[in-house]
Amino acid sequence: MVCGILVYFIIFLLSLFSYITKRRCKQERHKGIKLPPGSMGWPYIGETLQLYSQDPNVFFADKQKRYGEIFKTHILGCPCVMLASSEAARFVLVTEANLFKPTYPKSKEHLIGPSALFFHQGDYHMRLRKLVQSSLSLDALRNLVADISAIANYTLNSWDAGHVIDTFQELKKFSFEVGILVIFGQLESHYREELKKNYRIVDKGYNSFPTVLPGTAYKKALTARKRLNKILSDIISERKEKKLLEKDLLGCLLNSKDDKGQVLTDDQIADNIIGVLFAAQDTTASSLTWVVKYLHDNPKLLEVVKAEQKAIYEMNGEGSQPLSWSQTRSMPFTQKVVLESLRMASIISFTFREAVADVEYKGCLIPKGWKVMPLFRNIHHNPEYFSDPHKFDPSRFEVAPKPNTFMPFGSGVHACPGNELAKLEMLIITHHLVTKFRWELVGSENGIQYGPFPVPIHGLPARFWKESTTKL
Repeated sequence: MVCGILVYFIIFLLSLFSYITKRRCKQERHKGIKLPPGSMGWPYIGETLQLYSQDPNVFFADKQKRYGEIFKTHILGCPCVMLASSEAARFVLVTEANLFKPTYPKSKEHLIGPSALFFHQGDYHMRLRKLVQSSLSLDALRNLVADISAIANYTLNSWDAGHVIDTFQELKKFSFEVGILVIFGQLESHYREELKKNYRIVDKGYNSFPTVLPGTAYKKALTARKRLNKILSDIISERKEKKLLEKDLLGCLLNSKDDKGQVLTDDQIADNIIGVLFAAQDTTASSLTWVVKYLHDNPKLLEVVKAEQKAIYEMNGEGSQPLSWSQTRSMPFTQKVVLESLRMASIISFTFREAVADVEYKGCLIPKGWKVMPLFRNIHHNPEYFSDPHKFDPSRFEVAPKPNTFMPFGSGVHACPGNELAKLEMLIITHHLVTKFRWELVGSENGIQYGPFPVPIHGLPARFWKESTTKL
């Protein structure tokens, strides 16, 4: 008995000695290097309540104004270092990207799938990224213009009744259909409807509280995710049986082999399909919703866009001929409107990384395990990079922005591989919107809601009419 107590006491002393030694070594190693300035808030909850009790952009902007372009905080249960300069963003995302890994809550990883490319680093990530990029390359997109244009037409025609619609939710339907097109090509309708129904449940549970209690949104989402796996397994099996060599994303994933001749498993393929659907839907729909708002709020700019698009429309026999790839490359002013919308809205306001080792940046310590957040919106709204940054001014893109100051799709090896698809969607739907429709916003509120991406309050309620119809 006494001998046992003595053994435990010795183990305790050795553990305590080891802890003190490691702590001293760490302090010596970082002697003179301090944590960034800032407040960590209350124990455990940190400053999470402050973040969610106001506009997150105001929270980050106030922090930057008080502490500078690098500061610490504690949100969502994690100690964080915020970086609000283009130089710092490049340091984390590009030049020293190996020191910072992507990080996501496990609850979200479970819903998308652990094999999705944006949860990984290294060889697997690069292999999957190349596959996704090849299916979304400019050559691949060139052949999708007519189909995306048809989806845009179908979507907009369903709005022509003068009744109030939730613009964001309607544009989510559009971006989902484009996602299905890019991934599967011409998918059979029963598969499309089953994917749509179950993905909608997963989407609702994605940002809910992650509890597995029966009846909760998160539990329903997990169940729907299992059903998605079964649906995707059926589609994959059917494609394998037919031995089709399609060039859509599913075809790229099925036909891929690594250096050892290994193919991807069905689960890996399913996770990456869901990952692409997730990445393609909300962000693009949010960006498109802001385009609709910015054009409405700037009538003079809208007229310039209309003139540019009407010329193309008339060239195509007032819609009797489809929009072509070369025409989408010849919309200079509309392209500037798209870029300015991406800057102003900054749909991806920041990204999460985690330090895999203790890192020193400009005399400040970023401890191993801390979250690191490059603040894209703060960079996009910095007057040093963009004059009068809160003004919607497409002409600012007549000159290319300074390097690393415009990152609407992130930067580095984890930048969004679908950026060209997103911009193409924005150009195509803008073409059909301004040449055939007029619209008015409903309500006078100008707020922003987050879910998690910023969209105009209530999803931008609006009424749309075809140009040829009379407003009721």
